[in-house]
Amino acid sequence: MNFDIKKYPILSLANSVKNLRCLSIKKLPQLCFELRKYLLDVIFFTEGHCASGLGVVEITVALHYVYNTPFDNLLWDIGHQSYPHKILTGRAKNMDSIRKKNGLHPFPFRRESQYDPFGMGHSSTSISAGLGLSIAAQKEGKNRKTICVIGDGAITAGMSFEAMNHAGEIKSDLLVILNDNNMSISKNVGALNKHLKVLKNVKCNDTLKNSFFENLSFQYLGPCDGHDIFNLIHFLKDIKNKKGTYLFHIITKKGKGYLPAELNPIKWHTFSKKTSSSANNIPTYSEVFGSWLCEIAHIDKKLIGITPAMCEGSGMSNFSRLFPNQYFDVAIAEQHAVTFAAGLAAAGYHPVVSIYSTFLQRSYDQIIHDVALQKLSVLFAIDRGGIVANDGPTHQGVFDLAYLRCIPNLVIMTPSNENECKQMLYTAYMYKKGPTVVRYPKGKGIGEPLMPMHMIPLGKSVLKRLGNKIAILNFGTLLKYAMSVANNLNATLVDMRFVKPLDKKMIIKLSSQCQFLVTIEEGIVSGGAGSSVNEFIMLKKILVPVLNIGLPDAFISQGSLKEIRHSYELDAEGIEKKIFSWVSSY
Repeated sequence: MNFDIKKYPILSLANSVKNLRCLSIKKLPQLCFELRKYLLDVIFFTEGHCASGLGVVEITVALHYVYNTPFDNLLWDIGHQSYPHKILTGRAKNMDSIRKKNGLHPFPFRRESQYDPFGMGHSSTSISAGLGLSIAAQKEGKNRKTICVIGDGAITAGMSFEAMNHAGEIKSDLLVILNDNNMSISKNVGALNKHLKVLKNVKCNDTLKNSFFENLSFQYLGPCDGHDIFNLIHFLKDIKNKKGTYLFHIITKKGKGYLPAELNPIKWHTFSKKTSSSANNIPTYSEVFGSWLCEIAHIDKKLIGITPAMCEGSGMSNFSRLFPNQYFDVAIAEQHAVTFAAGLAAAGYHPVVSIYSTFLQRSYDQIIHDVALQKLSVLFAIDRGGIVANDGPTHQGVFDLAYLRCIPNLVIMTPSNENECKQMLYTAYMYKKGPTVVRYPKGKGIGEPLMPMHMIPLGKSVLKRLGNKIAILNFGTLLKYAMSVANNLNATLVDMRFVKPLDKKMIIKLSSQCQFLVTIEEGIVSGGAGSSVNEFIMLKKILVPVLNIGLPDAFISQGSLKEIRHSYELDAEGIEKKIFSWVSSY
């Protein structure tokens, strides 16, 4: 479906930024109205990020109206704010494909458009990248400008502070626009957020002193109404003619122009038709985690739940309300979250860090240096492990098993259903000899009843089916496909459950009984769970062929979960085809 942009007369005229700059300034309010309406049409059809884009319509129009993009560098942080930017930069007619297979990327993407000078899917990278671009522009000597729009709580992350600290010292030609809407995905928290509230009460002027930003040698401008297109253009034209490091503070409303999103920006951060209907009562893995967390908190006052600004997404809403003294939202600060948890564990508390797989990458050194090296009992509840579908390569949780497996003192568990997830969370929580990981996917379980909590024997797998010749070793929630394949091929099937420690006795037993071993995981094959089986077999000089099935050495683009699994042969049909072809070649 291609949206009929002709329904929007001003927006259809502004089908390129060159044409946009030819519009009379008096027509820009109408352009903003049409752009917001078109954006809503797109989101209601495609699903995806909603409230953030609605809040930046005026600043998007103003920036492209004033600055000479794409010659001037314009960066969007966090990237889910960039839908209006995509519409105005020649991608309007393809917006129906956003977040879909072979369609537009959900975030700024260098290979998609010359208007995207830097890819941005994770938060808080814009000032660092923008500073690099501004230094390059300075060396180029062509008066190229660099603008970073940072919003939705992204400025709370340590990387933003590091970049501002550096930028304030070297004083390059850089404009940072702080889109202050008092929101991340959840409500903003922290001391900086309180400081911004103080600044909001100051009359808009050019020379406010003693702000946090002024003390970092940024020239502070604002605060300014981020929905007043005329005032925005006035300020931006003035800044454009100046040299130096500026921070322009604008106040916006997340979800602006669509009342449900304005009233509930958390719910409308992302619009999904699936979440608006309740087809069944099967809980998501995030909900299973949240329910388990509350269950434990009732009996253990030393439990501390920690999230880096993902309360709702991680299923911690009820926990945060019922146990406010045991709950900490540390804002978008994954590194801090991990070391904060380490400090609590060192003091005898029982921290649980709930974090998405793709965001845990940002705290890798802290996991190694601050937690594992000291054998501190921190439980990492890793959400969104595996394919995360429509959010594309920046959000696919496919590297965690590979990057965690090599860390000493770490126990790693991969549940195959929601009840097993609950029992593994309990087992990990009760383990006090070091850090633990329970890695589970996005979305609903399979309908497995949730049983009372009990301990799972460490490193113990479960035989699911006894067959001939082929033994399938499954890690995680692809078990349902593995069972179908095992039935068709009359193969032995084992739910391994633990990536670390491995059930070595089971591997030795299967190697003596079967001619072929096959490992299955929804993660990168290189260094993943299957690789641990390979290493053990080689170490023991066991002469049995092993096939590792998982994801290839590539970044996984967007698409539906079903499409991606089919493309990479991780559904039942693909797994069976791979095994049959491999075995037949012997």
